[in-house]
Amino acid sequence: MSQLIATDVFYAEGLRLTTDLYQPAVPARGGIILIHGGGWFQGDKRKEADWAEALAGAGYFVMVPNYRLSSVAPFPAPLDDMATLMGWCKRHDLPFPSDHMAAVGASAGGNMAVELAIRFGMPAVSLSGILDIAPWLATHQDIVPTPRDPGAARASATIDQDGADPGFYKWFIQNYLPTQDQYSAATPAPRVTHATGPLFLANSLQEFVPMSGVLQMAAAASAADVPFTVRALAGAAHGKGYLPQVQEDVLAFLDATM
Repeated sequence: MSQLIATDVFYAEGLRLTTDLYQPAVPARGGIILIHGGGWFQGDKRKEADWAEALAGAGYFVMVPNYRLSSVAPFPAPLDDMATLMGWCKRHDLPFPSDHMAAVGASAGGNMAVELAIRFGMPAVSLSGILDIAPWLATHQDIVPTPRDPGAARASATIDQDGADPGFYKWFIQNYLPTQDQYSAATPAPRVTHATGPLFLANSLQEFVPMSGVLQMAAAASAADVPFTVRALAGAAHGKGYLPQVQEDVLAFLDATM
């Protein structure tokens, strides 16, 4: 059993940024930052309640934050917000060992979880993380960026489950990165070092997010002697669409690395 103990707790009051908090029924073995997806342009922490409850039920104290979306503040603002949340965690007496933290997310949230692993050395779980950015854009210059309504009100596990959509993929990346000089700066693999935290990287082979990002991260982690786990799944399921298939592996990874 677990419970949602607080909603809309300010971690950056000046920016009106809040987080929801989930408490396990037993003493927490660690803290998890669970980051919502949505291509950086949409999404909300409330859509992660199901995953947060499962992680809290496994014995973790879970924080599910909102962050500034790209329509208000593009790259690197969402990453800065996660760094602000880390500072908030350190300043407060939260009910878990302060050195036992991990980041978890799907899609854009998976990218941001990996970025926390690089910046703070914490374990990260990325389901369909947006990881192939500069190399993908360089090889898809003829693709026309195409906005669409992916169904923001729908459950995360039902969004972007139909396979590749390169026009939309390019649109939301460029929406997040309005200038070309940001493409390389936002690509995580070249910044992996020995200090990067352990990584759990999952992706479907025919899904919306290219598998190439996982392969780039795996190569970088291997070169830097960073422990990593890769799950490549058959089909086109995206992010939380295949969470039931990898949930046990995710929990085993967190148990081993936290």
